Amino acid sequence: MALIVQKFGGTSVGSIERIEQVADKVKKFRDAGDDLVVVLSAMSGETNRLIDLARQVSDQPAPRELDVIVSTGEQVTIALLAMALIKRGVPAVSYTGNQVRILTDSSHNKARILQIDDQKIRADLKAGRVVVVAGFQGVDEHGSITTLGRGGSDTTGVALAAALKADECQIYTDVDGVYTTDPRVVAQARRLEKITFEEMLEMASLGSKVLQIRSVEFAGKYNVPLRVLHSFKEGPGTLITIDEEESMEQPIISGIAFNRDEAKLTIRGVPDNPGVAFKILGPISASNIEVDMIVQNVAHDNTTDFTFTVHRNEYEKAQSVLENTAREIGAREVIGDTKIAKVSIVGVGMRSHAGVASQMFEALAKESINIQMISTSEIKVSVVIEEKYLELAVRALHTAFELDAPVRQSE
Repeated sequence: MALIVQKFGGTSVGSIERIEQVADKVKKFRDAGDDLVVVLSAMSGETNRLIDLARQVSDQPAPRELDVIVSTGEQVTIALLAMALIKRGVPAVSYTGNQVRILTDSSHNKARILQIDDQKIRADLKAGRVVVVAGFQGVDEHGSITTLGRGGSDTTGVALAAALKADECQIYTDVDGVYTTDPRVVAQARRLEKITFEEMLEMASLGSKVLQIRSVEFAGKYNVPLRVLHSFKEGPGTLITIDEEESMEQPIISGIAFNRDEAKLTIRGVPDNPGVAFKILGPISASNIEVDMIVQNVAHDNTTDFTFTVHRNEYEKAQSVLENTAREIGAREVIGDTKIAKVSIVGVGMRSHAGVASQMFEALAKESINIQMISTSEIKVSVVIEEKYLELAVRALHTAFELDAPVRQSE
């Protein structure tokens, strides 16, 4: 018998029919003898509908009151699932974040979890009940409802699993696991049986949308085994866990991530003086623009060209800031490019294998794909290329690092 925390996202509870299917799934685990805590999102689209209602009243809704309204979405789904379980003869009880006492700070719309009172949940589990908890929400020290922001329900699930020392936290979604890359781009992409927290963090930060970064960080910090599963298809999913011991089977590369949402800015002819990087990036940071990759090249005339990437949505804002900086420091010009993409290879196996980056560059060179920027860490290599070559690059790298799955047999 295991203690399992299961989290179901908005598409998994998007209709009464789907809530009934979730109830059937939960009942199967319960009948097998497992103790279950189930965390739910609001029905798909419901949070956006509630936000839209708020904005019909006010262009800038008070953050505290916005949390009050958007938190009602999960209250509906937890009550419906508890009803569906009780109808099936499974004792169940639903709780909002406030009732469970998921204590957060007071940063409305993006609160952080500080503490969870697990006594009520443990008492219910001991009494044989399935506990259904609203994701995405908590309460601050003043008794005000708070919400956790993007990916909040995943974070709730992981936090409860950590507090309860659960055997596993299962994240049910619309994919059946974590793949070596996006199967829509590479048909031969394989589902990974296992991936480390480190690798998953890199994959999430580099464009993989399977899990939110925050929930992976939380799981890694508290060593909560995470498993990504499909809501309505049976299968083992992908287990995300601590770094396993090195073995002969350890792959060098676990996956290939990519991001189309990047833009590149270059400030040319900058006087090459101490502190120039701060003079360029300081105003960018002060404008709350996040910089990703950075390259600096020094020319023979004692000037430097400084290039960096930002999210494409921030491009025009960053360009305006950079042009002001160029005038102030006497740079020659500012140029930009929004037709770029970032491709990254990720794997803890890089630590013990030399030549991984050169293998990547060779694979891209064979396809005549020019590399504009390079960034490396202990377990990843990222490159910026022209966006039009993105899918070709991903397929070439997937094959070069032997990630392609064998031809699937008909089922």
